[in-house]
Amino acid sequence: MEASYQVLEQLYKRILLGTPLENDSQEYAFSLNLPFSTEDLTTADFLKWPCVHHGNQASSFNMATTIASTNSKMNFQVSNPRDIMLLQLTVIKMMITKILSKKMEFSIKKKYNDVIEILLKAYELESKLISTFHGSDKLLSHMAAKCLASLLYLQLREKAIVNKTWTAFCLKTLSNNHESNTVSYCLWTLTAVIKEILKATCLQKAELLKQFLTSFDFLFEVFYDSAFSQQLENYQDMSLNTKIANFFICFFELLEILIASRIHLKLYLTCQRIFYLKIFCTLDIITWPIHSLVKKKFIILMKRCLLHKVGEDVLNTSLPTSIEQDPYLDMDLLTLGNAFLQAVNLGWLKKLSISGKPSHFGGSEVQAGSKSLVPDFVILRASSLVLLKSLEIKVNNCASANEVKAEVQKFMSELLNFLKQQLPSILKLHHHCEWLSKIFIEQDDDMLEATKASLSIYLKLTRACNEVAKGMIQEKETWDHQTHENGFNPHCIFLFLLKNIEFDATVLLDFLISSETCFLEYFVRYLKLLQGESSNFSNVCKLLDTAGLRDGVHISRIVPSRVEERSNNQATHQPLFCGTTYYALLPMASDSTTSGTNMEQKDNHTLKLKQPNLLMHTDNTSSLGASQSLVDYDISEDSEEESLEEECLSNIKQTPLNHQINTKIKEIVSVTREKNQCYLESTARLIDSKKSTFSSFGCEVALNSIASQTVISCKTFKCLKELEKAISRLHKRHLFPYNPSALLKLLKKIDVINKNMNLL
Repeated sequence: MEASYQVLEQLYKRILLGTPLENDSQEYAFSLNLPFSTEDLTTADFLKWPCVHHGNQASSFNMATTIASTNSKMNFQVSNPRDIMLLQLTVIKMMITKILSKKMEFSIKKKYNDVIEILLKAYELESKLISTFHGSDKLLSHMAAKCLASLLYLQLREKAIVNKTWTAFCLKTLSNNHESNTVSYCLWTLTAVIKEILKATCLQKAELLKQFLTSFDFLFEVFYDSAFSQQLENYQDMSLNTKIANFFICFFELLEILIASRIHLKLYLTCQRIFYLKIFCTLDIITWPIHSLVKKKFIILMKRCLLHKVGEDVLNTSLPTSIEQDPYLDMDLLTLGNAFLQAVNLGWLKKLSISGKPSHFGGSEVQAGSKSLVPDFVILRASSLVLLKSLEIKVNNCASANEVKAEVQKFMSELLNFLKQQLPSILKLHHHCEWLSKIFIEQDDDMLEATKASLSIYLKLTRACNEVAKGMIQEKETWDHQTHENGFNPHCIFLFLLKNIEFDATVLLDFLISSETCFLEYFVRYLKLLQGESSNFSNVCKLLDTAGLRDGVHISRIVPSRVEERSNNQATHQPLFCGTTYYALLPMASDSTTSGTNMEQKDNHTLKLKQPNLLMHTDNTSSLGASQSLVDYDISEDSEEESLEEECLSNIKQTPLNHQINTKIKEIVSVTREKNQCYLESTARLIDSKKSTFSSFGCEVALNSIASQTVISCKTFKCLKELEKAISRLHKRHLFPYNPSALLKLLKKIDVINKNMNLL
């Protein structure tokens, strides 16, 4: 046995170094043959396992003689059968990896191939690897699964065949119950093979994957239905609960990689569409007495499907731009969204538990007696975003304006009530539209996806209501009121976003440069909206200032006569928020702590958004020699608004920045941040009545300007102006990762709107 270990160790070193194998292939195959049966794998006493190889093949290794001569000096760490088998599996896996490598010499590859062929034909390697799945040793089973996945992919790529032994095992396993560990290893192996196909550089990936999946595609729908129709009472057994949890974790990982393969390789098999088409029967999983990780993976998978981000973490690649070529995608997304909204209508959110236990650094849990339980914001954000995206898909497919309004009011009200009940101590809102920034403040990519979805809902509903209202002021005022009451007014959401980043233009610049968020798409659409709704934006700013939802003191404390006079004059002409009464700004749940001094102190405590880490990324291979075009947004309103997102995706591909450009951008951003900070400090000094006197004519003119716009409006336009200057400087130095000319046009138009408002 020790001699066998030494031979394997030498073979391992040769494969690791890539040196040629000198001995006969039969000898190497004999040393790599797995000698243990399924019964042996479950034996606790490793030293009593049989140590002779089975078969009639002659070999230069006489294992029985070696054991007899070395038994007295046997080392347990290197001589027990389990360690030898682990080393055998490791060597086999390395050998297959070298065969698949393009850097390996052909002669060495051929030797490795000969050894693997002998293991398959003479020693039935795949059958022995599968047999380890029935054992109790998880490490052996996992290593065997890795070897089997590599072996299946090798046969598929080199010979374009699917192993018959594996196919028979897979079909038999998927037809049985899901309470054994075997089915989990089967699903894991399937997932691993599909990952290898997707990561491959060969051109025939779609054909290979179709050939691999076709063999069990017809069975997958039956397997899917049976997986989510199991008896819940059996889950009270902890050991069985663990097996079921492992099964569903492997199953959701397989579903994710199947959906990713559909998107990347444009295949539309049943197994790749089943999650969309059968989502309704899976939604009850949140009520099962099962580990919370399973429920979390399920909700996150729904979110990724709706955001078209399936498989990004697994494959470390972004979605291809030709996603619109999928002929079934719109229909499948609508099916998924409708099923989820139907479940919400039946009380799905009320059944969802978001309670969690905080952990110390390193993962240790808080003491049992601790009362510092916190909600699971991962589930909270994901479920909220799934509802928003489902609602967006729903309203975009509604025929009538009344149907659109009814759907939005029903489900946004349901979401806000759910958040209010789950987070009574955290979600003390001054304004209903503030919920989005409070929930997503620590996850900027999800926050911007939610912001973009709410803007899309608003645009769809606005067009529908405008067609019905046809200039009727009363109808428009009612509609404006409902946007605030249901928490999706785009101007409020944008202002709360700016407030949370302290009106820092450099954060917006980071978002625009980063390819990790959808901020560019959202920002362009909002700037287009702002051009047509500048009066609504102004009203929102005034009411937010009046409600004290900004940093600093009220402008009325500085120049009360001017503000009161202006407010009185405007009150006779137009209502605040175009028909929205003041109660829309009150907290959702009455709480004395949200009024007076406490409310002002809370507003002064501003949370800082996590900034993208793009500027720290370096890539010396990137080039900005050819600036890519940004679509020109100066076209007709309706057609542009509908096709804007698609044009952005197809025309903008942001490139990583090399080290030299990265350094220059950081210098410019640093200067911009300093100037922006100086402006904010000067504004704070200007509006502080306790520290400033306004005797000079210049200060009085400045105050008149601030008072006419309100402070929050002044900060907003100043932030956008600083952003425009920063983008222009980067663009002139050819440091911006794409052509921002159209974006700069939009920002300049917003600056014109600002100047016109100052002249009023």
